[in-house]
Amino acid sequence: MVVEEAPPVPDVEDDLLRKVSDAAWRLLVIGVVVALILWGAIYIRVVVIPVILAVFVTALLMPPTEWLRRRGLGRGLSTTVSVLGAVVVFGGVVTLIVLPAVSGFDAIVASINESITTLQQLASSFGMDDRLINDWVARAQEWIQRNSSQLISGAWAGAVAVGEVLVGLILVIVLTVYFVHSGDELMRWVRSLFPLPTRQALRVAGDVTYDVMGRYVRGVALVGLIDAIGIGAVLLFVFWDDLSLVMPLVILTFIGAFLPIIGAFLAGLVSVLVALVVEGLWMALVVLAGTLAVQQLESHIIAPRVYGRSLELPSAVVLLSISVGSIIGGITGAFLATPIAAVLAALLRNRPFATAEAHTQEVQKAEGTGPDRPAVPPPVTARPTGRPEGGETAEERRTGGAGE
Repeated sequence: MVVEEAPPVPDVEDDLLRKVSDAAWRLLVIGVVVALILWGAIYIRVVVIPVILAVFVTALLMPPTEWLRRRGLGRGLSTTVSVLGAVVVFGGVVTLIVLPAVSGFDAIVASINESITTLQQLASSFGMDDRLINDWVARAQEWIQRNSSQLISGAWAGAVAVGEVLVGLILVIVLTVYFVHSGDELMRWVRSLFPLPTRQALRVAGDVTYDVMGRYVRGVALVGLIDAIGIGAVLLFVFWDDLSLVMPLVILTFIGAFLPIIGAFLAGLVSVLVALVVEGLWMALVVLAGTLAVQQLESHIIAPRVYGRSLELPSAVVLLSISVGSIIGGITGAFLATPIAAVLAALLRNRPFATAEAHTQEVQKAEGTGPDRPAVPPPVTARPTGRPEGGETAEERRTGGAGE
């Protein structure tokens, strides 16, 4: 009797280990490349940050510029009108809103300092231990004093000298004018430096990145304006007898929109504390309720329509992005973390290289050069004897070939 040997059992564990190891070294290489890019960006931050800010400003100025070009204006004239209009609007906002608001920030700071005592008295009225409250307040003040220098250095991490501030400001202005005037030509030149098969993918990636950054900065500005108007109406009702407090809080609310989730929370907290000190507990609750109502309306109705589906980021991702950005780049990194995360998510979602490959295959099918199209036989050429090459007469087919 012949005993058949059992077939060998495949080594599943070795195959799984091989796949995990392959994925691990690829992730390691990607991590090293990302770390090198971040290190280089931080090292030349005086150039990188103005470039990013110029792209943001360009995204704000391109819609009116393209509208002017569709009306017949050339590149130079449309760029001049858009940039000068932006300068006039910016100067008007600074003169009419920002400068008067700055004068009211001293009252805001004083109110926040007084709110600590007010909160202590309010907690004591609810039966909490005074020593425990004083201990919490002392720890909070110690933390603020310990981290104040770090916060200030983080805010000025990209501008350690006045010269760097001036260089960055000049770069933002010059690059904005150039991007508005000839940004598309610059991108075509950059793509021409790469091999031809990758240019379509680079074009798709560039379009996705610019589209996400443009809609992000325009959306944040619009959402911040809506928040400032809505919460400003509540503050106007509460501080109707002291309007000098309204404008600084409105400006703080608008700026907080550029720091998602955290900025809105901090701006609302400051508004509630100021109302608690100036107008009392009930008005502070009114400000809290109005702020929550406006923020919920913005989060669930306004923001999804303004940003679109391609900018949807979970709250946890936003918080982690801001945390990582603040660690890497301080205050500047915290502001830039969310748009960078949105761009990366959009690139992973759209997969520009796969999209470009699919587009190339469609073009090849339309032109008849794709792999799915059957091969076309070569054209028939005449031989010197006048008989087509590869052709046979009826006599040759009957006799099995041409005789000599």
